[in-house]
Amino acid sequence: MKKKWLIYIGFFVVLLTGYFIYVFKDNDFSQSNLPVINNNIPAFSFINQDGKKVTERDFEGKVYVAEYFFTTCKGICPRMNANMRKVFDVYKNEKEFAVLSHTCMPETDSIPLLKAYEAKMLNGISSHIATWDFVTGDKTALYNMARHGYLIDNNKPDSVQNISDQFIHTQFFALVDKQTRVRGIYDGLEEKEIEKLLKDIKGLLNEKYLTRSLKGF
Repeated sequence: MKKKWLIYIGFFVVLLTGYFIYVFKDNDFSQSNLPVINNNIPAFSFINQDGKKVTERDFEGKVYVAEYFFTTCKGICPRMNANMRKVFDVYKNEKEFAVLSHTCMPETDSIPLLKAYEAKMLNGISSHIATWDFVTGDKTALYNMARHGYLIDNNKPDSVQNISDQFIHTQFFALVDKQTRVRGIYDGLEEKEIEKLLKDIKGLLNEKYLTRSLKGF
């Protein structure tokens, strides 16, 4: 009799397990509750501090933080990048994490200057797995990424203004998920915002990554 009850109980457990698998099979419990702010980040191609081409494909499957700065900035950039260094320190051993710092003065920020700036920012870090790219490139492409990709340009230039006369100087960071979607915008000068950024990065790192082939389904 006891053996018969054990069989019934085992059958019930298997049946219940199958039911829950069926009901929740399409649920992704790793999904962060952060909204998708921009699902259409444009493709890009820039050159980093090592003279290597960097494109959006290098960041697929990674969570990254994007910002804008220039190497000779004496205003907000030192404070912003001190906070970015704090973020990098926390996640420097995460292979799925990266920082992408764009110059907003490509006419003066040469590759050697970006390399020197990298050495300054990573001073004291003996080793790391995460990447931190400092990139330059075409000014129009750089500015379009800030405005239409990351949505962190807090200036509203005249639409007829020549691109060479425009200047982006924003203190905001954009958080991008593994699917290359903007999921958060943060004030890089505010401690509470940096604390939230750190928490949100962790949530996105735990999200499942869908490859390009699976995104269409």
